[in-house]
Parts: sequence; C-alpha cells; structure tokens
Amino acid sequence: MRRVEIVCSGNICRSPIGEVVLRAKLADAGIDDVVVTSSGTGGWHLGDPMDPRAAAALRRRGYDGSAHRAQQFRTGWFAERDLVLAMDSGHLSELTRRGGAVQLFAEVDVPDPYYGEDEGFDDVLDQIEKAADEWVDRLRD
Repeated sequence: MRRVEIVCSGNICRSPIGEVVLRAKLADAGIDDVVVTSSGTGGWHLGDPMDPRAAAALRRRGYDGSAHRAQQFRTGWFAERDLVLAMDSGHLSELTRRGGAVQLFAEVDVPDPYYGEDEGFDDVLDQIEKAADEWVDRLRD
C-alpha cells in the first residue's frame, strides 16, 4: 500500500479538498493501492470538519467531504508516507525545513480561499481536479 499526504495550513480547505478529489479519482481509475490522507502545518482546527464552503463546493461536483476531521502534520509521518504534497510554496518550505521530501500538489500554488468569497472554493476545486488527474497518471505507473 502506498501512502500520500496532502498538506495545507489548517487542514479545513485546500488539503481536504485535495484528499477527497484525489481519492475519488484514484478509485475511478481502478487504483486501489494508494491511501490518501491530509493534514495541516498548524493545529488551529484540530478535529474540526471541513470548512462548510469547501464541503459545499465538493458536494456541487458530486464529492463527499463530510467525514473529514482536521489533523496536524507530524514530522514522523515523512517516514510513513511515500509522497507528501504541499498546496503552496509556503507549505513546501515549512515541510522541507522539517527535513522531509515534499512536492507541490499543482504546477503553481493553490491559493488559500479561506478569506475570500465562496466562488474562490470553486476556483480552487478546478485547480485541484486538474492536478489530481496528473497525480493519478503518475501514480498509475
């Protein structure tokens, strides 16, 4: 079993969207040897559900993020994960400083929609779906 961790700041917007979308796309592709989880660099939202705007954006596209509960990334997880994906270059730098091998989830930073309008969550979902398709192709090999 391969393990993929997707990381953002508080684990209530971008990384859980990435987790839900990548997990669904892997399942659709018949790839069943990858476990996808998500976490945040900070612990502000530990145990909280996904931001309601993120969950609503997912629901509008047929995804279910209702089971999500925020957790904080632990440095020890680097040894337990085959792939750690950061949502933006700030997360990439933070995780690299902790001593791990990290890659960006998308070609460019996925912007944080938290302080913006609701449609920002749909824009982020567009970017995440595109990047998830690319990760499915990579993980297929």
